[in-house]
Amino acid sequence: DEVSYALGKDGATRKKLELASGAILQYVGYMAFIAGSLKERRRCRDFITWLLQQRRGSVTISDISSRDDVAEVYIPASCKGWVTGNRGSELRRMEQMSGTYMFMALDARGEERLLIFGVNAGNKRTDGGRTHAERMVKEMIRERLYDNDEDRRAPAARGRGRSESPGRGR
Repeated sequence: DEVSYALGKDGATRKKLELASGAILQYVGYMAFIAGSLKERRRCRDFITWLLQQRRGSVTISDISSRDDVAEVYIPASCKGWVTGNRGSELRRMEQMSGTYMFMALDARGEERLLIFGVNAGNKRTDGGRTHAERMVKEMIRERLYDNDEDRRAPAARGRGRSESPGRGR
């Protein structure tokens, strides 16, 4: 069951973890084989561990300061569902576009934030990598906050409100 989950539909999860880690990941029966440099293999193993932890509940990654493969984004509570999407669909879409591995995890204080992992740092001008994923997430947050702000400022346009027409027989 865990192998099926780690493999994903048509191997999508396996391919995502491969791309984000820089390693080669193959499953033979119930065994995962990881090839690449020591750093790539360790990164891939971390990703698999966190992936499987997500099935059981929240993942806590207290300290990311020693890692060079991650971006961290704190998402306002009003935007979390918008950014993650139904069953993580928005995160999966952004992962595919950027070649990263993304999930919500708790920090040392128990605060939830989005972690964007990937061997490719990317840059501000091109697509792909952590920077690209971070840009997409922040754009979604801005969009959501702007929409919420617009909703608060717009006059209530629900229904007809109070009718200006004369009442019957009054």
